[in-house]
Amino acid sequence: MTSDSSITRGIVERFHNAYEKHRPDDLDDLIGEGCVLENTAPGQDGARYDGREACLDFWKGVASSANLVFKAEEIWASEDRGIIRWQLRWGGGEKDRTRGINIMRVRDGKIVEGLGYVKG
Repeated sequence: MTSDSSITRGIVERFHNAYEKHRPDDLDDLIGEGCVLENTAPGQDGARYDGREACLDFWKGVASSANLVFKAEEIWASEDRGIIRWQLRWGGGEKDRTRGINIMRVRDGKIVEGLGYVKG
């Protein structure tokens, strides 16, 4: 793993840990200016958020929700790209869950792109 890959992986792990531990403030120093987020919902393409504040507000809202339980299946990084395969639960029933993936781009030690996809 290259040095860039190590840095990217560390940042992506910290990002995901903010969700698993419900610590939205841990995201504050991880999101870069000019960040772009494509969410998993609604519908076919998902909502788009442009700019650090818009991305940070959305991600902090999700990370602060005690009803959502994220678990990483795999975290992978190469150069400036990081991938998180995850499971999400929002209830106790078998159908109260989904699996998905976030494809992240890191530049200068900050997340500048997050593309989210779910299994439908």
